[in-house]
Amino acid sequence: MHIKHFAEAESYEAPNHQSCTSLRLAGFSDDGPENFWVGCSHFLPGGGAGPDASPLEKVYVILSGELTVHAGGKTQVARPMDTVFIPGGEEREIRNNGNDVVTMIVAMPYPPGAARGGGR
Repeated sequence: MHIKHFAEAESYEAPNHQSCTSLRLAGFSDDGPENFWVGCSHFLPGGGAGPDASPLEKVYVILSGELTVHAGGKTQVARPMDTVFIPGGEEREIRNNGNDVVTMIVAMPYPPGAARGGGR
């Protein structure tokens, strides 16, 4: 078992994200998961990501705020405690169209060639 305290989380730059601060909660370390990593993203009002697609599947868990998600030809709003699954290869665009900060957990597998302890 390993507990990583929130105060120890390191920030990282997520490509094609706007008005967003991201923290790595678990993964990319010798004492983290072997097959996936977990992050926490905070999107300011008007912030978002995409449109783009990743070959990797991902799951978002919305903790606060409302996130507008456009993927698979549909636009939907995810609210606190909703989960959003984006399959690998599916183009998605996410936006915080509200006035509150959106905070969400992101879980996804390591990119090809990256592994536990591999940094990012």
